[in-house]
Amino acid sequence: MTDKIVDRLIEGNRSYLAAGKNPGDYSDALRRRTAESGQQPHSIVICCSDSRVVPETIFGAGLGELFVIRIAGNVLDSHQLGSIEYAAAHLGCKLILVLGHSRCGAVGAALSGHSEGYIRYITDEILRAVGGETDPDKACRLNVLHAVETIRQAFREHPEIPSAGLDIRGAVYDIESGRVDWL
Repeated sequence: MTDKIVDRLIEGNRSYLAAGKNPGDYSDALRRRTAESGQQPHSIVICCSDSRVVPETIFGAGLGELFVIRIAGNVLDSHQLGSIEYAAAHLGCKLILVLGHSRCGAVGAALSGHSEGYIRYITDEILRAVGGETDPDKACRLNVLHAVETIRQAFREHPEIPSAGLDIRGAVYDIESGRVDWL
């Protein structure tokens, strides 16, 4: 089941790259239908708040297809985990995708040590994820893999969260080429 969903996202990214725009359905009819009958997204996407990273466009998705959770650096705490739990348990999503991206400002801030105030909550989590890595691209991948493992650990520690049949994956979006590299 989730392999078909992943294939759908891969094909959506190919369509986006070929067309240069989002081919997804955002019609009035679909908006009305989802307003009346509710949302039924197939995937949960945890991604960075970066304005250049728009999962619906990147994957050619239409209205109601993705349950997107955005936070700088795609880091996770109990708020994001609660949103994941909601989407999996109440909306029936079968795929959880942590989507990092190239040239991430949060990863860059963590690596440079230039973070103060509330940003430290984000950069400290990224530093835990990347250890001593200094290469931004490698650090981005490590940060994604850390978030994937954080989700898996949350499911192990809280068996009351319905995780049967869920697939958790990571990927990195290249903001220059538009291509998604699955990890």
